[in-house]
Amino acid sequence: MLIHVVSSGETLWEIAMRYHINVNAIQQVNQLPNPNQLLLGQSIVIPVPGSMYTVKRVDTIWSIARQFSVSVNAVLQANNISNPNLLSPGAVLFIPPIIHMVQPGESLWQIASLYGVTAQSLMSENHIQNPNMIYPGLQLVVPHPKPMIEVNAYTYQEDEAAAESVNAIGHLLTYFSPFAYLIKEDGSLEPFDDDLMIAAAVDKRAVPMMVITNLSSTSAGTNLAHAVLSSAENRENLITNCIKIMEEKGYKGINIDFEYVPPEDRENYNEFLKLAVERFHNEGYFVSTAVAPKYGSELEGLLYTAHDYEAHGRIVDFVILMTYEWGWRGASPQAISPINQMRRVVEYALSVMPAEKIYLGFQIYARDWRLPHQQGQYAETFSPQEAIRRATRYGATIQYNKTAESPFFRYINEQGQGHEVWFEDARSAQAKFDMAKEYKLRGISYWALGYPFPQNWALLNDNFNIIKKA
Repeated sequence: MLIHVVSSGETLWEIAMRYHINVNAIQQVNQLPNPNQLLLGQSIVIPVPGSMYTVKRVDTIWSIARQFSVSVNAVLQANNISNPNLLSPGAVLFIPPIIHMVQPGESLWQIASLYGVTAQSLMSENHIQNPNMIYPGLQLVVPHPKPMIEVNAYTYQEDEAAAESVNAIGHLLTYFSPFAYLIKEDGSLEPFDDDLMIAAAVDKRAVPMMVITNLSSTSAGTNLAHAVLSSAENRENLITNCIKIMEEKGYKGINIDFEYVPPEDRENYNEFLKLAVERFHNEGYFVSTAVAPKYGSELEGLLYTAHDYEAHGRIVDFVILMTYEWGWRGASPQAISPINQMRRVVEYALSVMPAEKIYLGFQIYARDWRLPHQQGQYAETFSPQEAIRRATRYGATIQYNKTAESPFFRYINEQGQGHEVWFEDARSAQAKFDMAKEYKLRGISYWALGYPFPQNWALLNDNFNIIKKA
């Protein structure tokens, strides 16, 4: 797939003609709110064969061509490069697809084996229903090899709405995590309606992962975390109660999301994780945690101190980095998940735990702040699709902050009130996927379903082969 950024005056028809593709195919992938009104700076996913690649410092045209098994000339021509020695780190290249002409006697399985891809991926790429119906002279697009990755998604939707979300994108999930069972001081748990969403996850072969938390809509849960973590009896009770629910509901593992834990409970938290891993593993369940975004062990405070990256990486099966919320609702207008800050967190995590235990957190929502921002004002939260609808309504120009790898726009509503919106688009999603590939991370974890973002799911599928465990 390609990502096209709209220039002044461009129409969807002109873009479709440029890439030799049907307008409806572009509309289907992007779900544009108004196909007849594109915005200057808007990113559009173009569903054509090929891949996007971001140049690294060590790259040459020759090494890139070899990596994708295409010719140097094909890369040069596809990107209008006249001097192959002038390749800039950070530049985004289009890697053209490999085309194979079917020879007499060749089967789809033989062709797949020849290029090191699966027959299923060949069928999917070329929209083949019957693998026995290929014929000599047919030109097949050979998909570029894609890395394997695990994908998790949280949701805090109501049961029925969450089930609908899973039915829509569950084929792209390894794990599905309903949020959440709220712990009580004695280690018991608040009941939670999750039957429909679990059934939907099982149907889509997404492993249900139970989430427990001390965090509620009205409380940070600091005292609650202390009451459980500082008591051996309460810790045991909590694990016992979790196992009971997991057996009843069909969960296969657990995600422990304790936030705003008192700094003095850091070792209590680590001891709880050791106990949890021992007991859950004995019952055949896996254990994961979610941790606040830290840049180093010296980062202290209620949000950070008790989250011991080294201990979590050593004790549990995998760790989800909550690499989002720099642009929280009460902050001044800014990127919610700036890639430069995310990178700092990932690099620190990699210094104390292996890449095969790390999930990159990825938020999929937008925020709208009033201007000028005043202390105590809270931004409105909605989907990237709503961000584009809003920008279209007010004829806004989409800008892109390259440092944060995040789009934003400003508008003035009918009452004369200024607004600034930061959101996610195809470019920012691709930047996160590129980082996951660069560091060879185990997975990506979405917060949270319920915010439509069709470009993301199309690009996720294009960038990775999703691991299914169920």
